[in-house]
Amino acid sequence: MKLRQFGFIATLLAAASVAGSGVRPQGPEMAARPVGSAEVVSLDGLRNAEFGATEEDLTRRGLLRTDEEACGPTLAGHGSVSPIFVDDRLVLLWLDDPMTTPEGISAGTPIGEVRAAYPGAAALPAPPGSHRFAGLLARVGDRAYLFLHDGVTVRKIIAGYADWARRLFDEDYGPC
Repeated sequence: MKLRQFGFIATLLAAASVAGSGVRPQGPEMAARPVGSAEVVSLDGLRNAEFGATEEDLTRRGLLRTDEEACGPTLAGHGSVSPIFVDDRLVLLWLDDPMTTPEGISAGTPIGEVRAAYPGAAALPAPPGSHRFAGLLARVGDRAYLFLHDGVTVRKIIAGYADWARRLFDEDYGPC
């Protein structure tokens, strides 16, 4: 993994841990998100950016951009997704609202709903005395969702190869 990728991952995880994503707004005065406004991320990736795809291929297809304002490469049309590459292959997607899993889990979802949707998810406690989020790792074969949470709601979701998601959690990295 390139040093810039480690730095990219570490910064985003640190920023997410410090800032959080807020809780999903509740109550009758809050307008509901329009149906279909969220995009589903499966354990294969996005509809046009699959895990294992190369940076070169995604760039050639016009899907990978390197904006000067972003902390790393971004996927065209997916402002709430940060790709993480290892050895020039897409291994993880760092997701923010309105991205969702096929089971409807997104940032702001209560942890109880995550546990119901992924009953086999492994609990990953935050290190004592740290300001990091705890995690739930829902693994299916060599892929997984890593749900970072504050004990009440999901704050961030990482999807991709299970070993890399676990390593991201254990080593405290983020995409920036």
